[in-house]
Amino acid sequence: MSPHLDAQPDFGSLTEGYHRELLVHCYRILGSLEDAEDALQETLIKAWQQFDTLRSQAALRAWLYKIATNLSLNMLASRRVRAMPTAITQPADPHAPLQTPILESVWLEPLPDEYIAGVIASPEARYETKESVTLAFLAALQRLPARQRAVLILRDVLGWNIEEIGGILDQSAPAVNSALQRARATLKKHYDRWEQQVVHDDEREASVLARFVQAWETSDSASLVALLREDAILTMPPLPGWYRGRDSIREFLELRLFADKQYRVILTRANGCHALASYQREAGAPYRPGAILLLTFEQGQIVQLDDFLALDDQLFLRFNLPLSP
Repeated sequence: MSPHLDAQPDFGSLTEGYHRELLVHCYRILGSLEDAEDALQETLIKAWQQFDTLRSQAALRAWLYKIATNLSLNMLASRRVRAMPTAITQPADPHAPLQTPILESVWLEPLPDEYIAGVIASPEARYETKESVTLAFLAALQRLPARQRAVLILRDVLGWNIEEIGGILDQSAPAVNSALQRARATLKKHYDRWEQQVVHDDEREASVLARFVQAWETSDSASLVALLREDAILTMPPLPGWYRGRDSIREFLELRLFADKQYRVILTRANGCHALASYQREAGAPYRPGAILLLTFEQGQIVQLDDFLALDDQLFLRFNLPLSP
């Protein structure tokens, strides 16, 4: 143990306060909560093993970020780029058979809002905390080469300065600046910041949300699609198929989701958005976890439904949700 840290609390006490922010940092890089949990665990193991190399408690946060960032980058080398169905396939025909789920690790995963609760973005950041975990932002990030992704997150999301980023990535300031400019240019092509120009009406969104819940639980497709913008999108990872427009979504709901099942929901939040934990059952059977459904609003209308299907209980457990309503 370094003599500078002999009188300090133990490793667990010193690092516990950083667990959540490190997890979210790894999640932004990896696009997966499961992978981020693995990265955080490896970070803590490596930090514990090398704790005697830390010379100052003041340097602890940067040191942990360096370990977490580089571990995440190493993990990316052996993992596929994650995306949403809209980036992989064309809109599906609601009358066509459902496509086979892609069960490999190719999809972005939802993040419970509890992980970003109370986090305020640095004054140096370009993106607010909630914006930086939206599915749209994460999908754009995945288009960046790994190191550019890390540089952009460290600078424009977390507000680290160029010298600090160079220390984390063991790169010179000119190299960091070059990577940052390339990352920003690519992100600008693939990320529409429309939400930054929208004034959110919380009261109106709450009303729409209540009506959406009522329509979902009563399988009322007509009332549900009336809450959608005309060009709204419905995705359902791990199914690659997705649907665009009120008519297509309504037909899909009537033919597939609402045809033979009953639903109950619990309100939650994910990726900075309103979300529903949807439980489903067939006649006479108990309710079971069905999906985590994220709702993206624009000017009081729902513009995107991202329905992450629960193929097992793990998704609901990560959200600390009960397995029955």
